[in-house]
Amino acid sequence: MSDLASNLDKLASILDRYRNTGLSNLIDGKSCPSVTGRTFETASPVDESVICSVARSNDADIDAAAKAAKGAFPAWRDTPAADRQAILHRIADAIVDRAEEIALCECWDTGQALRFMSKAALRGADNFRFFGDRALSARDGQMLPSPTLMNVTTRVPIGPVGIITPWNTPFMLSTWKIAPALAAGCTIVHKPAEFSPLTAHLLAEIAHDAGLPAGVWNLVNGYGEEAGKALTEHPDIKAIAFVGESKTGSMIMAQGAPTLKRVHFELGGKNPVVVFDDANLDRALDAAIFMIYSLNGERCTSSSRLLIQETVADAFEARLIERVNKIRVGHPLDSTTEIGPLIHKVHFEKVTSYFDTARREGATIAAGGSRHGDKGWFVNPTLFTDASNDMAIAQEEIFGPVLTMIRFSDEEDALAKANDTPYGLTGYIWTNDVTRAMRFSHQLEAGMIWVNSENVRHLPTPFGGVKASGIGRDGGDWSFDFYMEQKHIGFATGQHKIPRLGA
Repeated sequence: MSDLASNLDKLASILDRYRNTGLSNLIDGKSCPSVTGRTFETASPVDESVICSVARSNDADIDAAAKAAKGAFPAWRDTPAADRQAILHRIADAIVDRAEEIALCECWDTGQALRFMSKAALRGADNFRFFGDRALSARDGQMLPSPTLMNVTTRVPIGPVGIITPWNTPFMLSTWKIAPALAAGCTIVHKPAEFSPLTAHLLAEIAHDAGLPAGVWNLVNGYGEEAGKALTEHPDIKAIAFVGESKTGSMIMAQGAPTLKRVHFELGGKNPVVVFDDANLDRALDAAIFMIYSLNGERCTSSSRLLIQETVADAFEARLIERVNKIRVGHPLDSTTEIGPLIHKVHFEKVTSYFDTARREGATIAAGGSRHGDKGWFVNPTLFTDASNDMAIAQEEIFGPVLTMIRFSDEEDALAKANDTPYGLTGYIWTNDVTRAMRFSHQLEAGMIWVNSENVRHLPTPFGGVKASGIGRDGGDWSFDFYMEQKHIGFATGQHKIPRLGA
């Protein structure tokens, strides 16, 4: 039996459970339908077949979940850090035990290739272990003595938080947000994206089986304009952590303003990979291809703009076209597949609309530019050449396996083009000139920059963007800056004299 046939057999037995019961909400430790009883259907992008029904929640469901999170907060806040650490480690262990199940569901739900999703599940486990260990020091502060006061600081969890996660690699991104919130002592209401809700259910199930108290982790399914909006507006929710489009982020900020919500946004990107003529061009080619065509191009850190120096552009372009045309598009559960289908018909239509845009703007479609097959939402990996930085294909986030190649003359020209975008999430620089790399990095408007490397995450480092790419940072202690409040306590010494009034 081929690995595809074997994986399909395993998946069928997993999905039977959800086809029969559908995906309910999880509120205060109990599985429950939406208050209205309404549901919607989620379908696989592979063949457009229905996976299962999903609870379609509204403000009443969010209210119940927020109240549960509020009620559970004091006890979870006061749970010893070592106990929170132990629970998060048990969650991580269970993720590893069920990694194959998670990966198969994620592939079928999102269209992502198994070769990447098998690793994403394990990265989720790493997130829980890392932040579980950080729970021990989350409340640590400083001693800041003055002549008359012994000043100390500490951190306290902010309270119940709302977490809204996207449809691209939803399992890993959910763990990236939820693990530090729980480690900090916050309770959560999680609303996953309606296009890919399956692994959010698995993750919540794992957490409660690991001994997480009822009400600490509440899961509410539904549409963004219904359940999502209610979550961002609810007065018991103290903060919103969101991963998604920049436009949606601005809407969430406006919705949370009346209740003065803290927000943390990881938003869009139009990230440049800048290749100078002194770079290791073999490695730069591998990285440029990997960072746009892996994960179907559906990730915020993808290097969707290739800025290539004129002196090496022709040769680099020829090699790039050859490689792009060899990328394997196919069934995501086939281990040889490198690109699977896009998430949904709506997104498929958005991505493919840029093929006409490119032609209209005068760019060349050097590879791809077409649908792959006639079933499911498959797109051939696409390369636009002869592009200029003012074209829509160079300015707008396409969020698919589409690379726009732009030539530059010198360092000054490269920097101007790299920064000429509303976004500022990541940048990738390829050069063997260390001085240039440092100079360019400091001037590049991006929250994260990799030099002579693809995106390699190191969990203690800050992750986030500038401009329209986000607000705030994840990773290491930066995550706790969002989920916790600083508190100052001043103890008077014998030398402290209080001014006397009315004596």
